[in-house]
Amino acid sequence: MGEKSGSRGGWFGWFIVLIVVAVIAVAIALTVKQKMHKNGSDFEAAPVPGPPGAVTQKYADALKTAMQFLEIQKAGKLVDNKISWRGDSALKDGSEARLDLSKGMYDAGDHIKFGFPMAFTATVLSWTILEYGDQMKVVNQLEPAQDSLKWITDYLINAHPSENVLYIQVGDPKADHACWDRPETMTGERPLTQLNTSAPGTEVAAETAAAMAAASLVFKSTDSEYSSLLLKHSKQLFTFADKYRKSYSVSIPNVQNFYNSTGYGDELLWAASWLYHATGERSYFEYVTGKNGEDFANWGSPTWFSWDNKLAGTQVLLSRVNFFGSKDVSSSNVLQKYRKSAEAVMCGLLPKSPTATASRTDNGLIWISDWNALQHPVASAFLAVVYSDYMLSSRTAKISCDGNNYRPSDLRKFALSQADYVLGNNPLKMSYLVGYGDKYPQYVHHRGASIPVDATTGCRDGFRWLKSDKPNPNVAIGALVGGPFRNESFIDSRNNSMQTEPSTYNSAVIVGLLSGLVTTSSVAQSFT
Repeated sequence: MGEKSGSRGGWFGWFIVLIVVAVIAVAIALTVKQKMHKNGSDFEAAPVPGPPGAVTQKYADALKTAMQFLEIQKAGKLVDNKISWRGDSALKDGSEARLDLSKGMYDAGDHIKFGFPMAFTATVLSWTILEYGDQMKVVNQLEPAQDSLKWITDYLINAHPSENVLYIQVGDPKADHACWDRPETMTGERPLTQLNTSAPGTEVAAETAAAMAAASLVFKSTDSEYSSLLLKHSKQLFTFADKYRKSYSVSIPNVQNFYNSTGYGDELLWAASWLYHATGERSYFEYVTGKNGEDFANWGSPTWFSWDNKLAGTQVLLSRVNFFGSKDVSSSNVLQKYRKSAEAVMCGLLPKSPTATASRTDNGLIWISDWNALQHPVASAFLAVVYSDYMLSSRTAKISCDGNNYRPSDLRKFALSQADYVLGNNPLKMSYLVGYGDKYPQYVHHRGASIPVDATTGCRDGFRWLKSDKPNPNVAIGALVGGPFRNESFIDSRNNSMQTEPSTYNSAVIVGLLSGLVTTSSVAQSFT
């Protein structure tokens, strides 16, 4: 008995040893794997996507919805109007200068045409078409996007009647905001605001140059004459912006109350980058990689992409040259600085990155500002999906964030999280994209949407519709409203313009994001 018992004890002892050895082996394996993950040795480049693949229906539906707000915002004599409650408006805009400035788009819930954000809208819409036109075509949204873009660029061409003159605003914001009426029946004066050599505005002229250069690429294969015209205006405006350097917020102090600029260096680099893509001319490449890059690029310091700050967008756009450009330019050390800066932006967005920004809600939405809170997360997600597709299409396996490595799929996952939050995956279970889903804002701060088509109102008596406790009689389909507060609350009230007012530049970035997510495909290595 005793001998038998000793045998069992020996077997049990060996069993314990084996378990300990196994645990040690697993621990070693996990440590090695973690180190491999950290140094990137287990990362292999994913296959390059082919033509557009299977469509993700919810993003296709959301994209179709988002595109409609650009239709709602059109001024002028409407062609093939699909919005039942909209009609012709602002037909005499520009007449005091003998110009036709009737087209373009109202920037938000009011009736002013602000050239600075309108040009940004056109630039981002162009960028979206250039990167994701094939995907937009699959879901029948390419032509509507091109049409909306041309509605803006037609206006921008007319707003630039001579080399050093650019009309940057139609309407008086103070007088406009004293009225609550439909654009079709507005009666207030529509004064013009002009940039010239005596009152220059570098950032607006440069942003308009960027818009025209980008749009020239969009129309190059379908309307070469129009494309050449856009490029001509772009070059002239860039020269004007660069030669007469002064912020429009200084030249025209009244603009500080609405679209105040924090600087013009980012717009100069942004415009030159687009002109390089549009022309291939070495001078524009040297502009962004020479002294102007040193002065304005702020390499290594991540920023937020918006109508006011284009640095992050410029860094991603120039990364494209580093990924796909010819060897003589892609090997540039300065270009590497732009790409490293773009990767710093990406690392700040990835929630598990060591350098992840803390500026987000408890449920993961990037959150920067009370006013128009959704602009920054959607714009950031757009840049993330573009950069992830550059990585995939160039077979770049990873980016490194303070020693930790991340795949293109990690960037796409972040972009998906922001899009899904906007579309209803949030604590309120509400879509912030009007017209998408079962629950969305009903009291959008938008004059045309809030006033019945058959109502007769003047300037002042229309305010009863602003104060009405009834939902908007007209649904502003596709409007991306301002969005939630930091605590993820949202007050659906017309008087709460901070949260319920939509804008065309919000539309541009949500259209860009959804176009990138609607399906997968490789990006073109060149825009030309």
